[in-house]
Amino acid sequence: MIRIRGRVPRRVLALGLPTAWGAVAITYKMTCPLAQQTGFEARLATSAVFFAVGTGLILHVRKALVRELRQIRQVAGAAQSALLRPLPPRIDGLDIAAAQLSADRGASVGGDLYEVVATEHGVRAVMGDVRGHGLAAIGTAAAVLGSFREAVHDEAELGCVLRRLERAHARHLRERARTEPAVAEEFVTVLLLEIREDGALYALNCGHPWPYLLSGPRVDPLTRADPLPPLGPFPLPPHLPALPCGHLLPGETLVLHTDGAEDARDANGRFFSLREALEKAADQPPQSLLGAVFAGLLHHVTGTPADDIALLVLRNDRSQRRPLGARGTARPATSHPQPTTHL
Repeated sequence: MIRIRGRVPRRVLALGLPTAWGAVAITYKMTCPLAQQTGFEARLATSAVFFAVGTGLILHVRKALVRELRQIRQVAGAAQSALLRPLPPRIDGLDIAAAQLSADRGASVGGDLYEVVATEHGVRAVMGDVRGHGLAAIGTAAAVLGSFREAVHDEAELGCVLRRLERAHARHLRERARTEPAVAEEFVTVLLLEIREDGALYALNCGHPWPYLLSGPRVDPLTRADPLPPLGPFPLPPHLPALPCGHLLPGETLVLHTDGAEDARDANGRFFSLREALEKAADQPPQSLLGAVFAGLLHHVTGTPADDIALLVLRNDRSQRRPLGARGTARPATSHPQPTTHL
């Protein structure tokens, strides 16, 4: 009741002011003797009155629109906080930084998603990219993220977490298909990472770009193994073993990203080199590294990018000895790596 009573005066005021301005104009036209005259001075006075009334109406409408836009932005900010919750700067010995840039001007959320959660199975992270961007992709991102936040605690195997994400995505598409026939073509790329206490890395990749590993001045893809298909078009295989990717050693950094970062082009059509940007900022802490990459990217595109962009930086700041066999053959490669998925 308090909320309803608080809104009544505002609604009355919103309707009352335009009505009052209109009444002033009509009263002047109908009752003022000057308004009935046809001389130049009389017409000038009448024009001034109606100009003042029109200006007042325009200013009132503008003020109402600005107030409504401010409220919409507040709701969007709340939605962003619920969907892409601000990550803590440190989780279980890992320094963390993350940011997302929407391709829709004025939008604070888009189709990219990320999350990092400390569990009894290790630190688990997800990076995803919904086909398309803007408001249409927010629901899908929310369904996938919501499933991830539950599954990472419940499932001991990374493959079971991915299976839960697939089912959540399928349910979401079935619900949307009732009103959106074209939703069957939607898909989402997903990268799951598990970083165990000893730094051992395991991954499952469904059509997403592999992260970069920063080890000193070197910047290399974590692996070049062929990813699985994105979630949506094809069912996952019955067996989903997590891919061992060596160890994230103390001082090393992983940079997860969506394909919008490497697909960004300048005015001449040249792609942004994320790898070179990371090489220049490899010695910086996660938050500074993130800022340097985004600054370089925005300078490259000279404006708003054509696709949503998300970056997630994980640096191992744990104190431990270098595990034996940490490099070895832990990162399998293929002679025919798949290109970055274009959404």
